[in-house]
Amino acid sequence: MATVSLNDIHIGYDDAGSGENALLLIHGHPFNRSMWHPQIAAVVDAGWRVVVPDLRGYGETTVVPGKTTLDRFVADLVAVLDHLCVGRVVVGGLSMGGQIAMEFCRLHAERVRGLMLAATFPQAETDEGKRGRNAIADRLLREGMGAYAEEVLGKMVAPGSIAALPDVAQHVLGVMRASDPVGAAAALRGRAERPPYINTLAALDVPALVVVGDQDAYTSRADADRMRDLLKRAELLWLEGVGHMPNLESTAAFNAALVRLLHDVAPAT
Repeated sequence: MATVSLNDIHIGYDDAGSGENALLLIHGHPFNRSMWHPQIAAVVDAGWRVVVPDLRGYGETTVVPGKTTLDRFVADLVAVLDHLCVGRVVVGGLSMGGQIAMEFCRLHAERVRGLMLAATFPQAETDEGKRGRNAIADRLLREGMGAYAEEVLGKMVAPGSIAALPDVAQHVLGVMRASDPVGAAAALRGRAERPPYINTLAALDVPALVVVGDQDAYTSRADADRMRDLLKRAELLWLEGVGHMPNLESTAAFNAALVRLLHDVAPAT
């Protein structure tokens, strides 16, 4: 674990493994980098370096009120990579983190060696969605994270996973409760203004992985198929009985697919 001062904020991050091959993992809302802990050992064992930051407003990274757009998140991530002397990377993200990964590809395609998108979708926000995200932001500032976290747990983690993996469910709930409502609200407002990433995905010609669970309340099979079809060199991992947190609900299958992606980018010697 480390912290660095960049872009006028303090950014917390993990940096594990070594070598010229690097993976950047981007967490979702309202989480922090701890959601990726089950992936770190698998990535390092595959011979890769993995960089896992806390996004602006989350975890150990400075909370900035107002609105944090996805390009602002990307600027922070690029600053961390530059600080660590990491050039081209495989970029991976889940949910909002997946959309930040797509924004990274839009702005810095020359730095992208591969892409992993989990439980996300490439469309811009609808007008109804914009109103909904801003309403949730207002609620979080007014009420805090507690009731919201309780309400969305069953959407974040499939009911079967809550029963079978109570430690995972409690971790997800605890991280959501502990998130700062100011940072979460700022991210919601910025995410509502994201552009579409259809053309971004269609222009990429790198190995890619799309991971979606069949019980995901936010990402549909149509979304999964669309991302797979837009990307020129993508594998789709469709997981049965899994909700919005496939890396935690089906860790072995997720990790195996992630390592396959890394080997596609840089075959083991």
